[in-house]
Amino acid sequence: MTVEQARFRYLFLLGLRWFPVGLTIPVVVLLPLERGLSIAQVGAVAAIQGITVLVLELPTGGLSDAVGRRPVLLIAGLVNVGALAIWTFADTVALFATVYLLQGIYRALDSGPLEAWYVDHALAADPEADIEGGLSRSGVVLGLAIAGAALLSGGLVWLGPIGSVSALTVPVFVALGMSVIGTIAVALLMTEDRPARGLAAFVASARGVPAAIGGALSLARGSRVVLALLAVEFFWSFGMVTFEKLMAVRLSEVTSSDAAGALLGPVNSAAWVASAAGAALVPLLARRVGPAWAGFTLKIVQGVTIVGMGLFAGPAGLIGAFLLCYAVHGAANPVHAGLLHRQAEGEFRTSLLSLNSMVGQPGFSIGAIVLTAVAAGAGTQAAIVAGGVVLAIAAPLYLIRSKDGFREHSHAGTSRPLAL
Repeated sequence: MTVEQARFRYLFLLGLRWFPVGLTIPVVVLLPLERGLSIAQVGAVAAIQGITVLVLELPTGGLSDAVGRRPVLLIAGLVNVGALAIWTFADTVALFATVYLLQGIYRALDSGPLEAWYVDHALAADPEADIEGGLSRSGVVLGLAIAGAALLSGGLVWLGPIGSVSALTVPVFVALGMSVIGTIAVALLMTEDRPARGLAAFVASARGVPAAIGGALSLARGSRVVLALLAVEFFWSFGMVTFEKLMAVRLSEVTSSDAAGALLGPVNSAAWVASAAGAALVPLLARRVGPAWAGFTLKIVQGVTIVGMGLFAGPAGLIGAFLLCYAVHGAANPVHAGLLHRQAEGEFRTSLLSLNSMVGQPGFSIGAIVLTAVAAGAGTQAAIVAGGVVLAIAAPLYLIRSKDGFREHSHAGTSRPLAL
């Protein structure tokens, strides 16, 4: 397989992986509400996914190393198909909890093997291959896949129910079909020539997990800058509940459930375009004020946009603030990733990035539980404003310096939804 073939297959499979996510984004909160769950119950079951990913993320990485990238992604695809199948008829807290548990297992299994497969094959074909070229295109493919699918989802909801299937359920059925296609594509396109390593290899990989976690924790304990960045990730993930979960509820309050379902498709599509634009423009800000001050500024501005989502009473103001929030979110991702990369080299880099991801999962889960409880008691507007304030509180943490300061090289990250 040539480098170009590996890159094409990687990007094609990546698009198939995220397309079903885009289909479900507009209905992920509205559908369980339509089927009788309260907003607090939605937050509680959604937290299960983050906790599951937190527990399984590093062990599933060891599984991928032991048995291969392709088998792990095939298992992940089957788990996701099962989750979406249950989602089509789930109408109780227990069934939705099962959906989110399976989604958490899927996310943990799915995190990393496809990218690792691409890098493995590209370097095998050419040790000097420009693997960064393929990786840099992944953010574009991800954004376009989600944007296009969200737009399609809104259209499907707008067309209305099909027989006994409600309008909000139709995108889930389409996502289920696309996930089946994606799993078949993995089976056909992800060729892999690996020696059988078996249970012993998996056990050996699993034994390395505590060492990896310990290395990342040691790095965090020894650097107040790393601790500050991890704290930013926690508060940031807490606040993300506002625009990933509560936005749909708020829009349904100022319009109607069906109208919100139809609007959220094109609105989320536009949001991902805004996110890409924000990521493209952030180098200008970083060069002007430096990465730390850029991170500080973006967190304050994002907090303001979220508070605006809570305070604006009409759909136009709410959607406008939401789009601005996503533009800032897209800009903030590469800034945060660059600051993290400055704090680690070589063997510590992957451990630190994994630790950052692991901190984000409980942050989002706690946010989902707390903010949906606030929404149930004091109203959705109050919950959104509270989430925006918590997110903005983290801004000064970007200004904490070690004695030597930040290193001067940086790397860009890609924006992606945390809970999907």
